[in-house]
Amino acid sequence: MNTLHQYLSTGHRECDALFVAAEAAADRAEWEEARAFLARFRRCTEHHFNEEEQILFPAFEAATGQTSGPTAVMRMEHRQMRQSLDALAEALDQQDQERYLGTSETLLLLMQQHNLKEENMLYRMADQVLAPQAENLLARMQVLPEVTA
Repeated sequence: MNTLHQYLSTGHRECDALFVAAEAAADRAEWEEARAFLARFRRCTEHHFNEEEQILFPAFEAATGQTSGPTAVMRMEHRQMRQSLDALAEALDQQDQERYLGTSETLLLLMQQHNLKEENMLYRMADQVLAPQAENLLARMQVLPEVTA
């Protein structure tokens, strides 16, 4: 069985690959390809956020009693990343390569820092405190509907 840490970290890598592909297409000014990869990246990211916000975070908060700790920080960072995703989409709509690549660089730094915090702290803590529920939580994550928009 995968741990929560393994499963969610794999989700990070899947989303990261789509992010890189979108940025590479924008760097080549291949706007339709960039748009397609950005849409896939956004769906992947939103699905991952939903796994955390709808399943992992509530379970972690219930088990630890912490509602203003690491999960609050992660939710705030999710909001920041969503704003960056909106800015990337706007830059693509305007075919503004400089803005896209600048926003992409900012988002990359935010994602790297965010993912490190999750993988080195939150997911490890979750594996410890949620061990008795891990199988159920993973099953719920795996059947969470894909994001379509």
